[in-house]
Amino acid sequence: MITQSLGLPHLLGIYELDAVEIGYILDAASEFKKILHRPIKKIPSLRDKTIANLFFENSTRTRISFELAEKRLSADVINFSASTSSVKKGETLLDTVRNILAMRVDMIVIRHPHPGAPHFLARHIPANVINAGDGTHEHPTQALLDAYSLRDHFGQLKGLRVGILGDVRHSRVALSNIFCLLKMGAEVAVCGPPSLIPYHIESLGARRIKTVDELVEWADAVNVLRIQLERQKENYLPSLEEYHRFYGLKRDHIERRTDPLVVLHPGPMNRGVEIESEVADAAHSLILDQVENGVAIRMAVLFLLAQQSPVR
Repeated sequence: MITQSLGLPHLLGIYELDAVEIGYILDAASEFKKILHRPIKKIPSLRDKTIANLFFENSTRTRISFELAEKRLSADVINFSASTSSVKKGETLLDTVRNILAMRVDMIVIRHPHPGAPHFLARHIPANVINAGDGTHEHPTQALLDAYSLRDHFGQLKGLRVGILGDVRHSRVALSNIFCLLKMGAEVAVCGPPSLIPYHIESLGARRIKTVDELVEWADAVNVLRIQLERQKENYLPSLEEYHRFYGLKRDHIERRTDPLVVLHPGPMNRGVEIESEVADAAHSLILDQVENGVAIRMAVLFLLAQQSPVR
């Protein structure tokens, strides 16, 4: 039974949450995960709510995960795609959302290429807003499901050593994970090509490790990031082959350890680039657990935010 309350009407980023609030979400997700394993997986918690999923960028996993979470909670769901909308005709973001709200929508889940778009909406519309990824800024529900997956596996986050490997510069997942894990008492280190590691990363509280060998030796778990070529306006890498040679997570890395290395990946994976298939499919990979846990986390976020609906 969920008795806690976030006391927040929006989830805009991990930066705005404290450790207690993050803990509430993770605990609530544990309750909803039990429901996902029941024969009847649908509950009427949000049957009086209408939720609009506004995706201004391509997405498969996050959009489907949110939609499934909403339907498991019995909400009415509207899916919006920018590629088939009036945005292509010049309509502004605010006008688009106001038209949707005129249909009596209660909650907005938004993914947008511009950092701060969810924050902008939260200041201007009378509905709950959930950030499903804004540019290279944050992706809070991904960080929450990653933290939940680690806590579920290890039993706790405090004192855990978590490595983040890859394209940190362009990753909203990396930033949200750093905020979340540090707030929950874990240690965080990043590793990747110097061109893909922001110069200020250590000021956030994460340490910097130069090689994958060192990272694997130090970490209890490694979260492998996708190379985000679509976000790179400059050529940060000589080639994908060279990236794989020096920064790909390989079977050799995990076989050198005396204890298992837990591996995560937010998806979609570029097999043979940032991660080898033998690693992605290994016994201590949590990648498929992340997918299942993502539905539970998003059910928890939707449910908790719905208790603090903004006044129309």
